[in-house]
Amino acid sequence: MHLVFVTSLVPDGAPTTGYEIANAAIIAALRRSGVRVTVLGYTWPGKAPSDPQNTVALGSVDVRTEGAPAIQKMRWLAGAVVSGLTVSSAKMRAASERDLRAALERIGPFDAYVLNAVQLAGAYEHLFTDKPSIFVAHNVEFRSALENAAAARDVFQRALFRREARLLHAMEDRLCRQARFVFTLAEEDREALGVAGPRSAALALVTRDAPPRSRSREIAFGAGMIGTWSWEPNRIGLDWFLREVAPRLPRDFRVRIAGHAPGGLGHVPTTVEFVGRVTDAGDFVRQAAVVPLIAQAGTGVQLKTIETFELGLPSVATSRSLRGISYLPSNCTVADDPAAFAAALVEKAAGRMDAIDGSAFYAGQIRALDAAVAKGLDALGAAPGEVAA
Repeated sequence: MHLVFVTSLVPDGAPTTGYEIANAAIIAALRRSGVRVTVLGYTWPGKAPSDPQNTVALGSVDVRTEGAPAIQKMRWLAGAVVSGLTVSSAKMRAASERDLRAALERIGPFDAYVLNAVQLAGAYEHLFTDKPSIFVAHNVEFRSALENAAAARDVFQRALFRREARLLHAMEDRLCRQARFVFTLAEEDREALGVAGPRSAALALVTRDAPPRSRSREIAFGAGMIGTWSWEPNRIGLDWFLREVAPRLPRDFRVRIAGHAPGGLGHVPTTVEFVGRVTDAGDFVRQAAVVPLIAQAGTGVQLKTIETFELGLPSVATSRSLRGISYLPSNCTVADDPAAFAAALVEKAAGRMDAIDGSAFYAGQIRALDAAVAKGLDALGAAPGEVAA
């Protein structure tokens, strides 16, 4: 079987966002099943595909809204309004329909599409209806957009997110109805998308391509977090932590946060330090006595939760951080109240707990991931290894 994996950004060998990490895990699982996978999408500017022989690039795009020039933001918004698309899909219209058709022809014979999230699939929706498809719903996007609207800081943002939610709801419904099978990244998202039943499955993800190695660690600070903080659901959790949790921590409790600090944060407590980009996310969080898992919004799964459990690190997690996770390690404490969350961080940091073995968690995730992928491939109606004529 030959599948075309349609995604906004193709793997470049250095995944930095949860979206890219999830993509790498899903593509690896498909290939473990014996199918041939050709990836179709854009590259980051200045980045090359990590697997060029099995990748067809449509060009390069920088889709980050944070830091984009005002004129670029206006072009994206105007393109979305004129086309009736979401802003996220309008960003994907850098290539023409003619270019995309030519790219599909260059791929040659294939059996089906894997439509990976709504962005690129929604930008050229009618071009992916000629063959069977699997739809990968990374999130319930319309619900995330509604949460973003509720948390928006001005009237214009609120109206924009509500528009996105309306369009996303209709688009997700079409993509789910068109697909032979739907993958979600959290069990509860199946029902939210209206696909609970035999034609869908939740994917258990991993963040690395090999089991984690047990290593001793040197603790350098109290708590450590890393993330793409410009992504609105992450930003909502960060705002909650800075506003509600950090002020309740002792003055000598050090919190280090890796990743670009978004604008408009307001007051940042003196106990918190933004350290920017780090070379190795795993090495960074291993230096923390405890990892705060702070999700307050969003759907799908939190890849940082999975990574923390793979590494066996002590953690304090909100209930929203555990969506899509069926296993709770012994060194994870769940707390949704800010005062309880802060107290749990202090208690775990004071104990200077060592990491536990996360290899069993990793192995369980791989088994569950491969089993779910096999169900999706069966739904396409051809056995793994069958090649298009």
